[in-house]
Amino acid sequence: MRAATLRLLPLLGLAYLLNYVDRVNVGFAALTMNADIGLSAAAYGLGAGLFFVGYFFFEVPSNVILHKVGARLWIARIMVTWGIVASSTAFVQGEVSFYIVRVLLGVAEAGFFPGIILYLTYWFPRVDRARIVALFFLAVPLSSVFGGPISTLLIAHGDGLLGFDAGWRFMFFLEGIPTILLGIAVLFLLPDRPHRARWLSREQAAALEDTIAAEDAREVPGEVGIRQALANPKVIALSLVYFGVVFGLYVLAFFLPTIIKGFQQQFGTSFSLVQTGLVTAIPYAIASITMVAWARHSDRTGERALHVAVPAFLGAVGIAAALYMNSPLLVMVCVTICAIGVFAAIPPFWSLPNAFLSCVGAAAGIGLINSFGNLSGFAGPYVTGLLQELTGNAKSGMWVVAAMMVMSGLIALRFRGATRPAREPTRAE
Repeated sequence: MRAATLRLLPLLGLAYLLNYVDRVNVGFAALTMNADIGLSAAAYGLGAGLFFVGYFFFEVPSNVILHKVGARLWIARIMVTWGIVASSTAFVQGEVSFYIVRVLLGVAEAGFFPGIILYLTYWFPRVDRARIVALFFLAVPLSSVFGGPISTLLIAHGDGLLGFDAGWRFMFFLEGIPTILLGIAVLFLLPDRPHRARWLSREQAAALEDTIAAEDAREVPGEVGIRQALANPKVIALSLVYFGVVFGLYVLAFFLPTIIKGFQQQFGTSFSLVQTGLVTAIPYAIASITMVAWARHSDRTGERALHVAVPAFLGAVGIAAALYMNSPLLVMVCVTICAIGVFAAIPPFWSLPNAFLSCVGAAAGIGLINSFGNLSGFAGPYVTGLLQELTGNAKSGMWVVAAMMVMSGLIALRFRGATRPAREPTRAE
């Protein structure tokens, strides 16, 4: 377990950090890109969200292919192709080319996140999975902690570099390259299963695989096929839960820089481009610490549903309260509370599908949950941008975020009792 954690999580976490930077750096580019190529708030929201259309249709097939051909080859393929498309965003000229590149980026990335979630089930027993997913998912808040300032620095100082006429073009081009290089490295560094890991002895690999197989046989009634998994009402319900949580995640990712920029008009507070990137990082830094602690608590108690519902309700309260604060500091406190809720809900959530899915059914079910949930990445930015354009402010869009997270919390509560403690608490606990 210790060897697998130290060998796999840094590599997978770095890959996901690059994945998320390449996915949401468009939020920082929008600060200057929209004016340069003539994108309205609604057009930007549509383009930002179109990523998830391509993502949706290719997610389940991609995850099933990964289950069949192995994570090493398929994750490497995903990373190289998405890195190429991410860099090509530097060459968009208007609405149509922006839309096309965003759809292609979704197609290229499809299967990466659910593939990793599936891959982790090959390596880590259930009692540790929320913690392991939290450590992996740290890449998302950390991508904003580090990626935000780096992206804004590249935008601020990239004008004229490598022949690009705007800093945002240079930023897109440069940030896609590490993904391509790491994708090539994955071919040599990522073993498909424990028995293929050179850094585990035969006895260690066999013990790990036997433990996980015994858990699956004990916890899951029987092997579930692809059709059964896709038609399972629990899978549909979990898709709705994830839709609501991720709705909040992507609205924060795509619009938080714009909200902070709007402080000047609302409160008379002005931030430079780089300062905006630094301020954006604060909620994510705090949320990352809380997320890991909450996931550890979920693993320790074996309870999952409440560990999803409570943060979802907290996130809804945070984003709603932010609309009525009268200072930038109080707004950022409320946004931070929302970020804590969003991120804390996700690691325990991914323990819920494993309570009734295994093997190829898990590949299909996890793929469907993630693809449907990530449709909120299309709906969230588009609806928020459209409402902002119609009303002249962001309040109505933020109320939609709050409603989606309340929905997630209510549905998650229906899964109480669906999981049981993975181990008996010790006397100290």
